[in-house]
Amino acid sequence: MGLFGSKRLYKSTGMHGQVDVSEEKGIRSLHLGSITVQSSMKVSAPDELVLEYTRCMMGFLLFHADPRQIVTIGLGGGSVVKWIYRYLPNAINLVVEINPQIVQVARAMFCVPSDDDRLQILLEDGACYVAGRNEVADVMLVDGYDGYEIVEQLNTEAFYQHCRDALTQDGVLVVNLWGNHRLFDTWLQRIERVFDGHVACLPAQTKGNVTVLAFKRSPGNPKWTDLRDRAKALEQQYGLEFPVFVSQLGKLNMHSDKRLLI
Repeated sequence: MGLFGSKRLYKSTGMHGQVDVSEEKGIRSLHLGSITVQSSMKVSAPDELVLEYTRCMMGFLLFHADPRQIVTIGLGGGSVVKWIYRYLPNAINLVVEINPQIVQVARAMFCVPSDDDRLQILLEDGACYVAGRNEVADVMLVDGYDGYEIVEQLNTEAFYQHCRDALTQDGVLVVNLWGNHRLFDTWLQRIERVFDGHVACLPAQTKGNVTVLAFKRSPGNPKWTDLRDRAKALEQQYGLEFPVFVSQLGKLNMHSDKRLLI
C-alpha cells in the first residue's frame, strides 16, 4: 500500500519532488517524499500549532512583541503562517516558497488563506529573495527543509548575512535547526559569526528541534524576572507555553542567576 498506506490523502510529483499528505486521528500532515513530518494540522482546529517546534518559533515574541513586517522562508503546511495571520493582526507576512505544489496543497488541504493586504505568498527561491534587501523585516522566520535535511542554500553564512541585512535595526531572525544533527554546532557557529554572537537557542522540550533566535543588535541581556513576566502575559494572550520557553532558554545559552546574556 506504499509509504503511508490507508493514511495517505494525497500524492503529487513535480519538478521539486514528491508531496504527500497523510491523516491519522484528526491530524493531517505534510511530507516531502519521505515519512518525515514537515507540518501538521488539527483538522478540527486548523490554526493551532500542533508541532512543538512551531510553537517554539513564536518565542521571538518574548523579544519583539509587535512586529509589523514579517518574512517567512518556507511555507510547508502553513502552520506558522496561519497562526501569525490569526493572532498578529498588525503584521504583514510575506511568505517565500519555491515549490508551487506546496502552495497548492497548503491552500487546498491545510486552510492557508488567500493573499490579501496582510498575507502574500511568493513563488521564489528564498535565498535569492533575501539577497540584496535591506531593512525589510522586523522578524524573519526560516524553516527550509526538504524531505530529508535542511536545504543547503538556506543554511550558508552568505544567506544568514543577507538575512541580517534584510532585518530592521531591532529585527530578529528565527531559524529552525535539528539540534541532534552532527553538524548542528557548525550551523550555529555560522549564525553566531554573522550576528556577532547575539544569538539564543530555544530547544524544544521533546529532543530534536532547536529554534535559533539571532538579533541584529543585542536585546540588552534581559533579566529573568522581566522575561518571566512577559511570558506570563504572552501565555494569557496567545495560549502558548511561553513560561516553558523562558525555562528552556536557560539550557543552551550563557546566563547568570539574574540575566540571559545575549
